[in-house]
Amino acid sequence: MYWLVGFNLMYPGDAWSISGLLGAFSPTALEPVGLAAADASLDYASVGSDFFFQLMFCATTASIVSGTLAERITLWPFLIFVAVLTGVIYPIGASWQWGGGFLSEMGFSDFAGSTVVHAAGGFAALAGALILGSRIGKYKGDKTIPMPGSNLALATLGTFILWLGWFGFNGGSQLAMGTVGDISDISRIFANTNMAAASGSITALILTQVMFKKPDLTMTLNGALAGLVSITAGPLDPTLFGALWIGAVGGVIVVFVVPLLDKLKIDDVVGAIPVHLVAGLWGTFAVPFYTADTSFMTQITGFVAIGAFTFIVSGVVWLILKSTMGIRVSEEDEITGLDMAELGMEAYPEFKAG
Repeated sequence: MYWLVGFNLMYPGDAWSISGLLGAFSPTALEPVGLAAADASLDYASVGSDFFFQLMFCATTASIVSGTLAERITLWPFLIFVAVLTGVIYPIGASWQWGGGFLSEMGFSDFAGSTVVHAAGGFAALAGALILGSRIGKYKGDKTIPMPGSNLALATLGTFILWLGWFGFNGGSQLAMGTVGDISDISRIFANTNMAAASGSITALILTQVMFKKPDLTMTLNGALAGLVSITAGPLDPTLFGALWIGAVGGVIVVFVVPLLDKLKIDDVVGAIPVHLVAGLWGTFAVPFYTADTSFMTQITGFVAIGAFTFIVSGVVWLILKSTMGIRVSEEDEITGLDMAELGMEAYPEFKAG
């Protein structure tokens, strides 16, 4: 879907269908094989490299939704939603900033996607969670029943894979490496990205020890991710100390917002809404502390515009899917587990055999 329509909706160039609001409807086309040097655009990436790079951002937005809605959503309606999200919803919102749309002209700044990618995914996930409902037995009256992950070692490994991938995510958003200044800036982005992740995880670790009298691994892992999301809107300009405190606030957000969602009875399986939506808001708002020619009001305006658009359109799509196909598995299938019910396979069958 991103090839078919999303990429040119997001980067229409001079072919806007509605100037600054709606891009072009056409499939992505690469440069010809064996492009001559004289025909190449030396001031920017090739279409192939740009398409592949932006495709990963698009996939990230979709993956945020999958984590929130896990364990009770049916496969095919979810995949249909992902097709609409990656082909239409995400590209339109992203075009307003990265495609030269009205938010870019307004002065909104989001270097690598705290709002464009992460908050957008969080808003799509929030709409889905509200319409889908919570897992069976998650809430009983005012009490929240813990449903811990089954393999924290894999969760930890996954976090470190994300942490590593973020260097490409943020560093690659410099979009150039042809000068000493570009290379220096990329190294600065790497250092700030790592600092924010480390401070977010350590902050969550200390806070959970103080608040719950023991460290919480899942909060610590999400603290690292929230630190990463927090620095993503502006990873170039802060000092290392700036990256440290911006990431640390992300860790605080996770520890307080995860239980807040439970109080509101919004079932977010992996804590994606605190990590991506709320920390995305914080990271977007923090940009003017270090980046010149930005303002807090413009940053909030951009966040609200992309967030409201994504939430409303996602909600409409979820409601259509719910009324036509149904989006929730049966109670029996949910209790059995979706690995078996939806895919016909068991999760970790060796444990059962043992």
